[in-house]
Amino acid sequence: MRRIRAAAVGAVTVSLLTAVTACGGGSSTGGGSNDSPKTLTYWASNQGASIEVDKKVLQPELDKFEKQTGIEVKLEVIPWSDLLNRILTATTSGQGPDVLNIGNTWSASLQATGALLPWDEKNFTAIGGKDRFVDSALGSTGAQGQDPAAVPLYSMAYALYYNKKLFADAGIAKPPATWDDLVAAGKKLSGDGKWGLGTEGSNPSENIHHVFVFAKQHGADFFTADGKPDFANDGAVDAIKQYVDLMAKDKVIAPGNAEYAQNQSVSDFAKGKTAMLLWQSASANLESQGMSADDYGVAPVPVQSGTPGTDKQVNSIVAGINLAVFKNTDNVDGAKKFVKFMTSDEEQKVLNTAFSSIPPVKGAQSDASFNAGANAVLKDTLAQSAVAMPQVADESQFETAVGTAVKDLFADAAAGRPVTTDSVKAALEKAQQQMPTK
Repeated sequence: MRRIRAAAVGAVTVSLLTAVTACGGGSSTGGGSNDSPKTLTYWASNQGASIEVDKKVLQPELDKFEKQTGIEVKLEVIPWSDLLNRILTATTSGQGPDVLNIGNTWSASLQATGALLPWDEKNFTAIGGKDRFVDSALGSTGAQGQDPAAVPLYSMAYALYYNKKLFADAGIAKPPATWDDLVAAGKKLSGDGKWGLGTEGSNPSENIHHVFVFAKQHGADFFTADGKPDFANDGAVDAIKQYVDLMAKDKVIAPGNAEYAQNQSVSDFAKGKTAMLLWQSASANLESQGMSADDYGVAPVPVQSGTPGTDKQVNSIVAGINLAVFKNTDNVDGAKKFVKFMTSDEEQKVLNTAFSSIPPVKGAQSDASFNAGANAVLKDTLAQSAVAMPQVADESQFETAVGTAVKDLFADAAAGRPVTTDSVKAALEKAQQQMPTK
């Protein structure tokens, strides 16, 4: 989410720009104001099983805020497949919502556009103080040494969800702890129209999250220490090949998953079509689709060997959603009141329970309900074995370039075309060429 990328997105049709402008609550002056103190526009990311599920969760809370403050919040829930481009178009046009959800991995990129309100000491004080938030969540709010570009809203981690009945029927006593274990279990679980593991092969964001973790497990990264792209190093190549080989060589992921980008893998798991799922905080989504919490187990994401931890034992990104304010909002005071409301202990319990995520606010996270079952696995992962995605200005372009390269490799695997070390390296070299030059 840099200006280079924003300019490219800004070249979309006039009708799209007009639609985004019509949605926006900000003025075009760039300074922010309180010209419209009685309304706010809010872009929420799609967290639940559907946009309608999210609206049912959020609207009662927005009505509560309006009753308390007299400020009406106009809600739009945006699918993940559209959210990044919508935000980038808004930064280009100067017209966005007043408040919006962003994937926390995008924080530094959007910070670099200059479009978001910086959360300096004064602004944090207005919402109760920076020390209310846990350190791991604050670590994904922008580049080091700068005021955060957003405030943590939901904390998430990846976990392995597994179907207890399918495991029992296959004679598998416990969830896999290593990738070799997962492949062995997946082969036992695949057959008769069922598959071992589901994934979203056509979703660049999901792809990048997984291959970033695989790279860490191979002792590699996608950027050098000084922030320069280094996509095609040996460790990154090995990491991506291992991930795509779950379909291409190991045959534990259905070829049709190469086209998944709208949470179809979650639905397949809920329906018993696949036995395992790697997902962020999936419980509420699964249960909204009729899967009982008793039907599935939750375990840490596998590692290469041993148990999850630091260094090569990393098994998740520090995932989550941040809440940002467009700098040119025409209700800056109302926007800060809304952020304070959404990050209050009471609302954090309501919202994170509804979306099966972990509150990044200390007072809410200490509640007993976030310390049992699936939440216990997620909290332990966030505390012990998760790392933040690169907090660099080119992060979102990295997600797009490498995530799309992985998407194309999955398409090759689904079509029966060979996925080799050389083809992975070539795909990553091509992705690196798409990055902006300094």
